[in-house]
Amino acid sequence: MTRYRATIAYDGTGYHGFQRQAPEHEPTIQGEIERALTQIGQSGVTVLGSGRTDAGVHASGQVIAFSAEWRHSRQDLQRALNATLPADIAVLDLDEAACDFHPRYDAVSREYVYTIYNAPVRHPLYRLNALHIADPLDVKAMDAAAAGLVGEHDFAAFGLPTAGDVTVRRMLKAECRADLPSPKGDLRLVRLELEANGFLYRMVRSIVGTLLLVGRGEMTLDQFRAVMESRDRSRAGAPVPPQGLCLTCVNY
Repeated sequence: MTRYRATIAYDGTGYHGFQRQAPEHEPTIQGEIERALTQIGQSGVTVLGSGRTDAGVHASGQVIAFSAEWRHSRQDLQRALNATLPADIAVLDLDEAACDFHPRYDAVSREYVYTIYNAPVRHPLYRLNALHIADPLDVKAMDAAAAGLVGEHDFAAFGLPTAGDVTVRRMLKAECRADLPSPKGDLRLVRLELEANGFLYRMVRSIVGTLLLVGRGEMTLDQFRAVMESRDRSRAGAPVPPQGLCLTCVNY
């Protein structure tokens, strides 16, 4: 058996998250990859992921691992998987790995980007990978608030632990930035970039929902800081929808 490590990308719109369901009533990313492996003669293989992205969440840098008895080159394995997988999932690269490599537990940090298109009128081409916000946003204020997230903090106000009851995480990067507006000045993309050693359940989406309150002028920087320090989920903004969220990188 050879251990393989791969970077995959997917459009999560049509999937019930990364993790296979039991019983499998809804399509999942893990389920589709395991199905593709079965179709190329690798039945019974379990795929491990670096993170369990939720339903509707995308990835451009999800990392997976699996062990298989493949008698051809790794390039052939990558080509075979991409020829078998649905069009909204792709293996970007594939290499051999140490036999004990685990994409989740060996990771030191993960990076996510949440995208907002800030425009008076909704745009059909952005509906599957960004959140439409019609109100003008103060991106500088959102960036200033996000900067306060950097460091080791208790993030209980923004999410639930994925295991156990520890809600302390170390945020390595938190930035909010906007692309230049369109030539007519009627559309711009606002991106929140977060990197941490771990994330709570729905933590990114709750942070974005709270930062939107800052961007709309409904919450001050001091109030945003107080929300985080309160550890009270009811004081934070509502989680934003999943389609704007993308797992972009896993660092080892």
